[in-house]
Amino acid sequence: MNGIERIKAAISFQKQDHVPVMPQVFGHAAILSAVTLDDYIRDGDLLARCQLNAQEFYGYDAVFALMDVYVESEAMGSVLVYQADRYPTVKAYAADVSGLNNLTVPDPYRDGRMPELIKAAAYLRREVGNNVLVVGCVLGPMTLAVQLLGMEKAIYLAIDEPEQFTRLLDFATSVIIRFGSAQLEAGVHLPVVFDPASSPDVIPPQFFREFILPRLKQVFESFKQAGSAVNWLHTTGPVEPILPFYTQAGVELFNIDYCVSPLNAMQALPQTCLNGNIKPVSFIEKTPAEIKAESSNLIDLFAKRGGFILSSGCEIPPESKPENIAAMVSAARGDGEQCQR
Repeated sequence: MNGIERIKAAISFQKQDHVPVMPQVFGHAAILSAVTLDDYIRDGDLLARCQLNAQEFYGYDAVFALMDVYVESEAMGSVLVYQADRYPTVKAYAADVSGLNNLTVPDPYRDGRMPELIKAAAYLRREVGNNVLVVGCVLGPMTLAVQLLGMEKAIYLAIDEPEQFTRLLDFATSVIIRFGSAQLEAGVHLPVVFDPASSPDVIPPQFFREFILPRLKQVFESFKQAGSAVNWLHTTGPVEPILPFYTQAGVELFNIDYCVSPLNAMQALPQTCLNGNIKPVSFIEKTPAEIKAESSNLIDLFAKRGGFILSSGCEIPPESKPENIAAMVSAARGDGEQCQR
């Protein structure tokens, strides 16, 4: 089986030759290729070449057309501070509460770094075809709302002026659908919906149910119509209270963060493929033997159930040890193989 066949089988709870493995290697691909993060996240062709190099080096089952969490908001006016060796930070957000009505949906082929991400997606799909999964990325509705205003202003708006906040979420949803559809047109097999701000760490479960759930459902329905292979949701943090809502949203693949019990996730989502959930910092701090043992334990835990893709709980830090990522891939293959550079 090739990578995409392996992943599709896991999502359908069918047999695979071995458990798919999809470490979330984003910025680490730049470090592996001796490229600065600053260049990596601003040049679509360079990003794609680094991703291909990392995938070839480790032998896992996906590549990622993914830059950082500010692509959408920057395209609408957020000002970022770029640094050579780390992800950018926000200097000024795209909007304030009084200017929300002036926001317009950005053009993925023209605005900000969106065209570079589209370029990366097309490059990756040309190179890998249907051999490994090509993954794009969009922010979820709550996270994009936060990225447009800043966390504090967004939360206060939700509390003090829920109707206006609802309009902001609707606007964010239209941006997400436009950007994700453009990525699908460019060749990604799916755009992962990354929505950490919808975690119970940020908003109550009842808020999620009322405001976020219907918009996630709209996003996933739109992506399916546009040809997305799988509806993948990635929400970080202790999400157990909102897991039962994911099936209603149309989620087919959910990433388990390291703080979420796999057993609880299996119980809440018995027919949903799960991926995860090794703690990202472990790829810096632990040894290859420890990573391999933890990976093997997860594989064993899901062996009877199926519907599992071995991964990290979130992004593997850029400065992670290559031998630790190789150990995860080796555990999935079940052959004791280690990557050598």
